[in-house]
Amino acid sequence: MSYPFVASVMREIIHPGAEQLMNTRFFIELRAGKLSKKRLQGFAVQHYLSNHVINKGLAFLMVRNANNQPMYEQFCELFTEEQSHPGLMKRFGLAIGLSDKDFDNGIMIFECVAHTAAIIRGMFVGAPAETRVGALVNETMVQRYSDEFDAALEKHYGLDSRARTFFAVHGKVDVEHTAMAADTVAKFAITDRDKELVRVAAKNMVRFKLAKFDGIYDTYG
Repeated sequence: MSYPFVASVMREIIHPGAEQLMNTRFFIELRAGKLSKKRLQGFAVQHYLSNHVINKGLAFLMVRNANNQPMYEQFCELFTEEQSHPGLMKRFGLAIGLSDKDFDNGIMIFECVAHTAAIIRGMFVGAPAETRVGALVNETMVQRYSDEFDAALEKHYGLDSRARTFFAVHGKVDVEHTAMAADTVAKFAITDRDKELVRVAAKNMVRFKLAKFDGIYDTYG
């Protein structure tokens, strides 16, 4: 990575956070084929609900930044790529036994409310670098766990490639999203104060992400 400060955040905070996530109960059991269907279904519903909220936030930011062409184009690209993701997550959920009604009646658990709220808070009131480092955390971790899901769902749960599309897409598209977020963080994290905000925001988002999966594991036990 060509940005020394961003590279240090990735090395010291984000990559260790991703590895910590891979060593949670949820992913240890997923890799071993021992994660229950109920917990997989819980993940599907919770992620679906969160995706919808994030897409609405991106749509609002497209309008909010209509007078700032570079930012408008960035949010437009993100929305264009993200808008199909709730549907892909729903496809996965239906393949593992959920119904349309399960998604329609789904309610966010505490930890997923907190994680999603942190993302929306960053979108609306965070400084530019602070906001985009949240995306850098989430995109990096989603890319990492999508590879785990894709391999485990095929090997242990017998899901075909169509049911696993969400994870195959995120394993590739999020590489572009992380690069986009890194560019923005590097551009706006200039002062010591900016850089401290970025580091704290990254640490917080890692904690929210870890709590999300622990919450899903416990709620759907």
